[in-house]
Amino acid sequence: MKPFAVVGKTRIAIIVALLSAASLQGCAINPATGQGNLVLMTENRELEIGKEEHEKVLASMRVMEDEALNAYVTEVGQRVAATSHRPDLEYTFTVIDSPEINAFALPGGYVYINRGLLLYLKSEDELAAVLAHEIGHITARHAIQQQARGRLANTAATVGGVVAAVATGSGYIGSELAQIGSIWAAAGVSGFGRENELEADSLGAEYLRNAGYNPRAMIDVLSVLKNQEDFNVRVAQRQPTYHGLFTTHPRNDIRLQQAVAQAGTVDDAQLRESDPSVFRQQIDGLPFGENTVRTGDRNRYYQDLLSYTMVFPDQWEIRETPTTVQASAADGSASIRVEAQRMQENKEPRLFIRENLGIEDLQRSEALSQYRLVGYTGTHTNESGNHERIAAIYLGPRVFVFRAQVTDPAKVDELDRLLLSSIRTFRAIQMNERAGSTGLQVRYVQVTNGFDWAALAARSPISQYPEETLRLLNGYYPIGTPEPGEWIKILQ
Repeated sequence: MKPFAVVGKTRIAIIVALLSAASLQGCAINPATGQGNLVLMTENRELEIGKEEHEKVLASMRVMEDEALNAYVTEVGQRVAATSHRPDLEYTFTVIDSPEINAFALPGGYVYINRGLLLYLKSEDELAAVLAHEIGHITARHAIQQQARGRLANTAATVGGVVAAVATGSGYIGSELAQIGSIWAAAGVSGFGRENELEADSLGAEYLRNAGYNPRAMIDVLSVLKNQEDFNVRVAQRQPTYHGLFTTHPRNDIRLQQAVAQAGTVDDAQLRESDPSVFRQQIDGLPFGENTVRTGDRNRYYQDLLSYTMVFPDQWEIRETPTTVQASAADGSASIRVEAQRMQENKEPRLFIRENLGIEDLQRSEALSQYRLVGYTGTHTNESGNHERIAAIYLGPRVFVFRAQVTDPAKVDELDRLLLSSIRTFRAIQMNERAGSTGLQVRYVQVTNGFDWAALAARSPISQYPEETLRLLNGYYPIGTPEPGEWIKILQ
């Protein structure tokens, strides 16, 4: 029996070793805090996910094409990121052309701030505070921790509920979530919970101080957001704009104040002497409210009759009929044709492709789930002998059939990825895209003697709540009056 006992002990030792190795892999040291955190992926995989999800965000959300503004935000963001616990990441900062008051981040160094939030900030320090908070989420790997705990699935369900509310008109919150083609990004918009948000605050305040900005700007930004919530609930009698940034904090958050205080203060010798006019120059002239001008949005196509939109590859030529659209590469190497058919019976998209389109030899097949739409896709060789990607996506009472053909055999893999990426941007046109642009822009003027908010509001082109809106834009809600000579924002 002795040999068997030895073998048994050996097996136990091997099992213990394997369990220990698995435990070590699952519990990694948080690079920002030095604490152990449950994570189930390597940093290389984290970087890959960030890049993949960043492409989805760019495909599903409009990016500001103001090069000077993007360069300015990137400059401030890189200055803060250089002082973080993960300075070697390749950080990317993007300004989203959305009126929603929000900012979010993706794993691996991707930070996004909406135009709508930029308009309500008052200084470069406040901009740096927003970016520092999001950088804190990245350095502490909060999204990766969420994934390890299985909470991304919960986020998907939450986002689905919010989008449903928007679609049925039962709530204003979360309209932006309906447009994000990435669950990872949606998790960032939704927020990471009280403890993670406080940790991002603490780290962000530390990074602000290290970069020469005032850590107190973190609290100033909270005031901006809470003023918006107060206005929406008490005055406009509607739900507040949905945002994850500081969403878990009460207005007088003692723990946030403690986190900021722990970062220390910046003495005059360390404090950055940022020129206020530089910040004003970047904000002056930005659109206010919805900006639904469709030109310049890469190659996004809108089919108003059938109520859908999608992004075709850059520089592709688009031709349309009332029920079809075809986009083709200039060199003829690939094309996409989209056709709408009315559904005759309820069946899975996979079965529709096989039974209605007669295609039974699909390769690389997978289910599609995007913007609360279901579909199916795969590749095969068509009658012309060319590689063709087939997809069927259900929207309302119709099924949309995609036939994406590659005629250049040397570029099959490259072009197929491009075609699939384009198909994944297909979605319903949102309500705010149907409304015309307000045409309003933010402009800076200097206050003179005898300034009065009511008098300014009387001359404002804003039809609803003009005084409250102007106060919010300038940080004087609900009370307060600027001094003569101070720069304030107006709308023209």
